[in-house]
Amino acid sequence: MPGQTIPVLETKRLRLCAPEAQDYPDFKATFASYRSRFMGGPLNAYETWMLYAAEIGHWEIRGYGMWMIHLKDTGETVGMAGGWFPAKWPEREIAWIIWPDRAGKGFALEATDRVRRHFYHDLGWETAVSYIDPKNLDSIRLAERLGCWKDREAATIDGSDAVYRHPTLDQLKGQTGHGVAMEIAHYQDPLFKPKGFAID
Repeated sequence: MPGQTIPVLETKRLRLCAPEAQDYPDFKATFASYRSRFMGGPLNAYETWMLYAAEIGHWEIRGYGMWMIHLKDTGETVGMAGGWFPAKWPEREIAWIIWPDRAGKGFALEATDRVRRHFYHDLGWETAVSYIDPKNLDSIRLAERLGCWKDREAATIDGSDAVYRHPTLDQLKGQTGHGVAMEIAHYQDPLFKPKGFAID
């Protein structure tokens, strides 16, 4: 992308890269689907195009943004994770979305933990939140598995969202971070077969 070099972040299974034109069809399909109902969707073709343009432009304006999540072994794109701070947002947000057919394999957990550590270690963030629709139980569970807690004192976007506060860097050095790393390691184990309700 012109103007800056967007870093590539990696985990054992994932490579997080800048959003590119070839990633748009999966993005469009997801935001046109029922899965986007907690993020303002489903969107029509024009709205989806404008949102994707905003994803790319956010990097130029803020210096950070959302990465595309690619599988290392196949190159397949499975979703997005990163930072989001549009106009009138009270705080910087850490956000994620996984394509509908790729959910339940721990990709959001693994990618979001990686981008959070990048924001804290490399960009010097001291805190971040995730704004979640109270009916979005999958994302609430994921936020809690990432060590977040519901911050009832924090400003919301429009009064209808719940604010989940991410643990600080120091908190991630303790039991909270260890628990997240242990769960990610389970998903990274090819013999691990999660059972029950599919969660990201």
